[in-house]
Parts: sequence; structure tokens; C-alpha cells
Amino acid sequence: MQLNATLLPWPEECAGRRDSDFSWSQPPSNLCLDFHGDPVRAKLVVFSDGNHHMALSDALRAFYQLNPTVDDIFYATTPPAVIVNLLKRGGIRLGNLSLSVRPHVFISPPAILRSLVDEGFIQQHRAFMRSRGNVLLVRANNPKQIRRAADLRNPQIRVFLSNPETEAASFQVYAQSLVNYAAQQAVKITDASAASLAMHFNLLYGHRIHHREAPQALFSDQADVAVVYYHLALRYTRIFPDEFAIVALDGSDITEPANSAHNIISDYHLGLVGDGGAWGGKLQSFMMSDTVTDIYQLHGLVRPD
Repeated sequence: MQLNATLLPWPEECAGRRDSDFSWSQPPSNLCLDFHGDPVRAKLVVFSDGNHHMALSDALRAFYQLNPTVDDIFYATTPPAVIVNLLKRGGIRLGNLSLSVRPHVFISPPAILRSLVDEGFIQQHRAFMRSRGNVLLVRANNPKQIRRAADLRNPQIRVFLSNPETEAASFQVYAQSLVNYAAQQAVKITDASAASLAMHFNLLYGHRIHHREAPQALFSDQADVAVVYYHLALRYTRIFPDEFAIVALDGSDITEPANSAHNIISDYHLGLVGDGGAWGGKLQSFMMSDTVTDIYQLHGLVRPD
């Protein structure tokens, strides 16, 4: 018998070189997936929301390869509330480990960056990337035969959503998309509030970091379906092809998410913290390059119009 056999084996994500093959962790007690790199050696620190972590990892690795004298890039990919608090407090405790880090670059939804401008942490920000809508993530072979949003009303189907309090931004995107498509399919839901959704769906909420929790909930048979960004679902089906599949909210045969006003998109903006240090401005320019456009497009995101 292998302990913790029901935990997904996430691949490593990093930007810089690794000097040793030695690693140590004991999931789920001591496994840290959303803080990447060496905060001591790194000359560049990036705080980002985590929903596009797979694309950000590739982009930062490409930047490092062009600029090896940065030594390493330390970056965080958590929900916005975590990195905002880390920025304001100057540190964070991960179990018994404390980190004191200050970012040079901050990436998050525009409302988050507007608040950081108001509080004087950044001077300005710019549109960086955009999602392509939302889909349903199901287990491979779709054992519950989920075909569209309206199917989720079956009380036997357990629906995972991000937490409405700790991840309010993604919750609103997912909830509104679900309500919109359900209405198209003759299911009237009063609004996209948690209370309203609870009257129609058998819900399971994540705790704090749904881009890890959603696939884990399906994998460990705590949920049957999750509403997630298309680019997240694409990532899960690529790294765990035997575990997950994608279903469209509108009932179509999906190769890409439906291009519809019903499918709520999310924008991501980028700004420098203070003057960005020696490397922040260089990274900001690189993140607007064709190289990064291609990386993010490969992962299911696009530049804003």
C-alpha cells in the first residue's frame, strides 16, 4: 500500500536552473506547489495570480534562458488575496517556513492592480492576457455523462466551484457563466450568488486555491465535475490525459470554448512594483513580446484586443 496514492503527481515548475537533483517533500503535509524558485539567489521576483501558472512558468523560463545572469526567478502563483497580503506585509509563513520577499512585477486581474495603484504600490498597469472562457472538467470517459450546464442540476452530480469568499473573482466568473448557460437551456436561476446556486446544484467549494483543488477533487472522487477556465482544463488534460476530459457548457463538441457573451472571460494585467528593480522593466517588455504571445496562446490564452 502506498501512502497518499490518491494525490495528483503535479510536475515541477521553475524558471531557472536547478543545481541539484535532491528534493524532499511528504504530501500532503509538506508539499508547496505555488511558490517557485530560490528566493535567496533570485534577482527577479514575480507575484501572479495562479490561474495561468502553466503559461507563466514557460514564459519565465524563456526569459531566464535569454538572461541567465538573473541567477533565478522566484515567483508565486496563488489566488490574488494571498499575494496582495504578501506584498503588503512583506512576508508569509508556509507552515514553519517564513519567507520575506518583495516582488518586482505583479500580475493579476485589473481590479486588483487598480487597488494597488490607489495604495501606492504600483504606478500603472497594462492589459497583458485574456482567458478564452470557461468549460466543464470531468473525469476521463465522463462516467456521469455530463453534456452541458443544465445537466449539473441532477442532485447526484457533485459540482466543484472555487470558494466564493477566498477566491471571489474566479467564483463570480464561473458562477455567472454557469447561470448564463443554464438559462439558455431552460434552467432559470435567480442570480449568480452562492445562495442562489445552492438551490439548484449539489455544490462542493474549494478552500483557497482552486487551480490545484479542482482536479484533485475529481481525482479523489469528491466531485464529478468542475467549472474552470478553459486554459486550466487544457492544462489538466495535457499533463493528466488518462484522468480528465473537457465538456462544453453549451453542449457542443468542444475543441475550443464557445465564443459567446454567455461565457465570461477574465483579463490579466501587469505592473511594476515601485521601479521594478534591475530586472522588472526588462521582464515587463518581454512579457509583451511575440514569444510570450505564442507561449500563452499554446496554453489557451490570448492577447486582449
